[in-house]
Amino acid sequence: MINPIIGRIWKFGDNIDTDVIIPGKYLRTKNMEVFAAHAMEGIDPEFAKRVKQGDIIVAGTNFGCGSSREQAPLALKYAGVACVIAKSFARIFFRNAINVGLPLMEADVECQDVCEVRVDLLKGEVEVSGKNIFKGNKLPDFLLEILTDGGLVAHRKKVQSK
Repeated sequence: MINPIIGRIWKFGDNIDTDVIIPGKYLRTKNMEVFAAHAMEGIDPEFAKRVKQGDIIVAGTNFGCGSSREQAPLALKYAGVACVIAKSFARIFFRNAINVGLPLMEADVECQDVCEVRVDLLKGEVEVSGKNIFKGNKLPDFLLEILTDGGLVAHRKKVQSK
């Protein structure tokens, strides 16, 4: 089960586009280690070196805007990001993230980089530093099932094997 997700925050602003999540010059490979090593390089060149497995991105509006590259959520997932929370997501990024098994939640969360958050996808809640609880949009059950199965491909294999 993917719930709850507890991790350290990386805070970003509005309109974080896919070009800064994984710059285009790294798209000629299918090597997930390359994507991970350059995640968020366009906005924070040190991110990939400092991010830890289980960390959580908290951002503003329109996260993942720009091109429809599936490599953007893959870069975050393979860098160790356990979840992305944003006020809103670009629709194609949102769907690509679900498809590759990267949990998301739309929520307006107030926090600092040093905070720790607890994300409850089943309730649609984010708890910051054990005190403040922010209500987010709960994902529909069918999307939670896809995430639990590890993404769309793994989910379809599971369904077909029944």
